[in-house]
Amino acid sequence: MSAQVFITVAPNGARRGKGDHAAIPLTLSEIVAEARACRAAGASILHLHIREADGRHSLDVGRYRETMAAVREACDIVLQPTTERVGIFAPADMMRVQRALAPEMITFNLQELLDPDGPEQVAAVRDFLAETAAAGTVPQYIVYSPEQLAVLRRWWEDGWLPQAEPYVLVVLGRYAGSLSRPAYIFSYLPFFPERWRWGVCAFGREELACVVQAALAGGHCRVGFENNLTAADGTPLANNAEQVGRLAGILGQLGFAVADPTAVRQTFGIARER
Repeated sequence: MSAQVFITVAPNGARRGKGDHAAIPLTLSEIVAEARACRAAGASILHLHIREADGRHSLDVGRYRETMAAVREACDIVLQPTTERVGIFAPADMMRVQRALAPEMITFNLQELLDPDGPEQVAAVRDFLAETAAAGTVPQYIVYSPEQLAVLRRWWEDGWLPQAEPYVLVVLGRYAGSLSRPAYIFSYLPFFPERWRWGVCAFGREELACVVQAALAGGHCRVGFENNLTAADGTPLANNAEQVGRLAGILGQLGFAVADPTAVRQTFGIARER
């Protein structure tokens, strides 16, 4: 195989804290150190969550700017801030992150943007997605079920999504009592148009098996403490870089090339680090 696989690392997420794992990076310095270590281990994209001083999930653009500048100084990993609402924020807050930062990449769940989904909000979201594309930001659209992916495809067919080849993240499982299986990926594949790019992340101890299956099926991979803290046998993992390194090693043994940040930027036509 010669296909290049993107490894994204999601090192903290919006909910977990030091009580879940002592190595979850929450502060600026911890996030920077983890970004550098994960880049060295093979990650090309950093899915970035930031926290308030008390550990709460944040969409504060000032904190984002500070953290992104520090990560850029430390390494060349592609930055992908989240706009996840976590039951705290509103669609306007999601849009504010993009408009203030215009980052290289960003993540959106369109159903969060469309809540509420009245005609005025629908029009505003369509305009916002066009604005995001014009800014040069590459969105990754997050879906949690085959049904959500089918809706996303209909929106694309109706001209909602400005990208000819949208980039999608399939999320397998959830936090509490989560169960992710590699075979679950196959229920999504019929809904992907041929030229779409997609990746998988998976909650729980079968994370590694799920993302390797994604690569085998033509997709990309996301790992990290946001979704999983242990090996398949339940042994706690040391840190996010260990997860990235295990995945990169397996992909290499299978004949895949692991993309570096330069390859990711070239693939998506990202002109420069932002």
